Amino acid sequence: MIQTIITTQKSSLDFSLLVPDDYVGKQLHVLIYKEEEVSTATPTNNLGKKPSDFFGTLTLEEGEKMHEYVAKSRREWERDI
Repeated sequence: MIQTIITTQKSSLDFSLLVPDDYVGKQLHVLIYKEEEVSTATPTNNLGKKPSDFFGTLTLEEGEKMHEYVAKSRREWERDI
């Protein structure tokens, strides 16, 4: 990933961008937004929540599926290769 910050002096931007060789021929995402938009877009309403605040957000079935997935992942790490 390449990231840089620029400050515009006029309403149009004319620039070239040097990209690494492994980026050539790939689809690239180019985003342009104001710094203030990044600062205000950061969610702050989830700060300070405890794990107990999320009790009941998953169904029993979803929880069992997640538990089985984690158990399966752990078994895969423990196997001989």
